[in-house]
Amino acid sequence: MHTFGFIGVGNMGGAIAAAVCKALDGSCVHVSALHPESAARFAAAHGAVASDNTGIAESCDFVVLGVKPQYMEEVLQPLQAVLAKRSRVVLITMAAGLTMQRIRELAGGNYPVIRIMPNTPSLVGAGVIQYDMTDDVLPEEKEAFLHALAPAGMLDPLPEKLIDAGSALSGCGPAFCAMFMEALADGGVSCGLPRKKALEYAAQTLLGTAKLMLETGDHPGRMKDNVTSPGGSTIQGVRALEKGGMRSAVMEAVIAAYEKNKELGAPKK
Repeated sequence: MHTFGFIGVGNMGGAIAAAVCKALDGSCVHVSALHPESAARFAAAHGAVASDNTGIAESCDFVVLGVKPQYMEEVLQPLQAVLAKRSRVVLITMAAGLTMQRIRELAGGNYPVIRIMPNTPSLVGAGVIQYDMTDDVLPEEKEAFLHALAPAGMLDPLPEKLIDAGSALSGCGPAFCAMFMEALADGGVSCGLPRKKALEYAAQTLLGTAKLMLETGDHPGRMKDNVTSPGGSTIQGVRALEKGGMRSAVMEAVIAAYEKNKELGAPKK
């Protein structure tokens, strides 16, 4: 069975590592962190093996880089000599803006690379994970990767040139959705609902609406029309959202996130 080593088990790396622990025996999942006690806590909670960066680079079949883009060089540079001794290792990166070729450069070798862009709902098996991979990833390695990450949610192949856009939508999107959910709940509280009930109603409404769209294939515009009766309450709420520029604000949020992703991947001057 293939082994997966996670360098970094923060919010995103930890979510993916926890998902992999559901697919594989814990002995096949090794984790490290900036603070060793964090790795030890994660390992104890999920039945994984606590390790360090060097140990993971030396022994794991897949090395998952749960590292923010600005720290990738700092993490990979000390591991170049260790990786160079390996006969075969696949690097998995989730760093926004950094191409697979850039990961190879930072790692100091022409290693097979899988680039993923997960989101935080991966922690509960409801994530969106776009991925692309270099041509030298073997079919059995691709199969092992897809099997290991399956508990995280939807795995969708996407050409690398579109991954920054995918990340801007589904990677950053949970923050935007959370803001909208909080705003819905605040509206309910303003109308007299208890806070706890308002949050539950808002969350279930978003969940149910998403499920309805995915299962029926209906366009969101049609779903909106199905609820907006002539002269009714919903159309007045829609009018208020349009007046506040909600559509434009959401579009601008995704575009701003995309532009930042491109900036993160640009060569430093």
